[in-house]
Amino acid sequence: MSVSEKYADHDTKFRESSPVPYPDVEAGSVGVVDEVSRDGDEALRFLKNQHSVGEMTAAEEKMLVRKIDWMIMPLMWSCYCLQYLDKTLVNYAAVMGLYNDANITTKQFSNLALFFYVSYLVLEFPHGYGMQRFPTAKYLGTCVALWGFITAITCVCKNYGALVATRILLGCFESAVAPSLILITSMWYKKKEQPLRTGLWYVGVGTGTMIGSLISFGFQHYYSPTFTSWQIMFLVVGLITVAVGITVVFLLPDNPMSSRLSATEKVWAIERLRENMTGIENKEFKWHQVIECLTDPQTWLISLITISSNVPNGAVSSYQATLIRSFGFDSKTTALLQLPSGAVSIISIITATYLAGRFDQRGLNIITLLIPGMTGGALMAFLPGSNKPGKLIGNYLTNCIGSSLPLLYSWVAANVAGHTKKVTMNAILLMSFCLGNIIGPLTFRQEDQPEFIPAKITIIVTCGIAACLTLLLRAYYIWENKKRDGKGMEVRLADEEFLDLTDRENGKFRYKL
Repeated sequence: MSVSEKYADHDTKFRESSPVPYPDVEAGSVGVVDEVSRDGDEALRFLKNQHSVGEMTAAEEKMLVRKIDWMIMPLMWSCYCLQYLDKTLVNYAAVMGLYNDANITTKQFSNLALFFYVSYLVLEFPHGYGMQRFPTAKYLGTCVALWGFITAITCVCKNYGALVATRILLGCFESAVAPSLILITSMWYKKKEQPLRTGLWYVGVGTGTMIGSLISFGFQHYYSPTFTSWQIMFLVVGLITVAVGITVVFLLPDNPMSSRLSATEKVWAIERLRENMTGIENKEFKWHQVIECLTDPQTWLISLITISSNVPNGAVSSYQATLIRSFGFDSKTTALLQLPSGAVSIISIITATYLAGRFDQRGLNIITLLIPGMTGGALMAFLPGSNKPGKLIGNYLTNCIGSSLPLLYSWVAANVAGHTKKVTMNAILLMSFCLGNIIGPLTFRQEDQPEFIPAKITIIVTCGIAACLTLLLRAYYIWENKKRDGKGMEVRLADEEFLDLTDRENGKFRYKL
């Protein structure tokens, strides 16, 4: 049975119960009522129980968006900043005595990143199911507090086995953060607003890098033969993370319907998202949407782009301190020289996501970020060893590569509709992120040190592959939109924006480039 046939008998009843002015539609339009609204979005059920609140003016919408920003963005940024900081603390600990204190080799250190991302990958689908079945923000906050606890107890790990155990557990809990934040962003913001908002919480990568550098530098001035500088660093940062996790549980709303907004503001927050055609939330897990996601060409193109662009990202994030130290700097100077890396990341993220939202062009901005990444890899690989400034600049430029990830996040948020399909796509996206980050550190082989030339060449090659695949995905979206335009007018479904239709089920859905 088609979507139109499924809802064909319910137009009159829905018109009577609709809390907002019902839009004029062409003949043959259909509606939705209680019997079928359970198949739709949670927002639809909420709207049916509200009285009409009138139209929202442009000034009122601006004030509402600002209120939403202050309500959720600081907490989202805190979560992402801490997840990046906590997972890369081992990067700073590597130059603070971890190798000697835990008696580990370069290969074992690479394996720590491997174990983290393997557990991260394995838990993505379970987290996706959990986020749909349970309150999203509560689920996120619980995971933040748990990984903070794991970070804190890393301070007592002084052998390889203990470090492996904590890295595995850290990956298990941190794997919930990105898909949760992608879902939350799509619940609150229009498609044109999503790139910049995704960039604002993803800028936690850059700020996390800078905070980590300063923390590492500061704690290196602390000395104790029994409780070393890297141990107290893990303890302090872990406890801060636990506190943030608890705050998220109590203060971050699960969705617009359960937020601290007034009744009128809740309706407006929902109504303004009709144009997205991606819905807000649906608690029913739908297997046909999972199958559609797995058979959708965009799924695997996005997956391949994410893998290829995160091979260099994984290498840089895990080995940044090691690379800078290989240029001939001591450990304290190495910590400080990572500060510009964070600045490059912040500037590239904010610039690219702003331009993506301003001009509605995500793909071209991804390519723009990959080009300086390729340049940075070339500078590190081919400049003579005596040219430390040039190699250092190359290292900084590679931080642009990771800035393409929030654009991929916002691309998925804009172009994948149907709640179950969204959580499935988010899981695949983050699993692809993991695969890239698993492969990246493995390109740093012990026999290639201290220059690691093959790893640096890998950065150039994988960036080039990611750029070509991005152009292919963009061409696919253009082709798909033209094909849909050629089919003519589709039947108008009442409240179709909240029927939990997928992007392939909804003939009026158009993909963002």
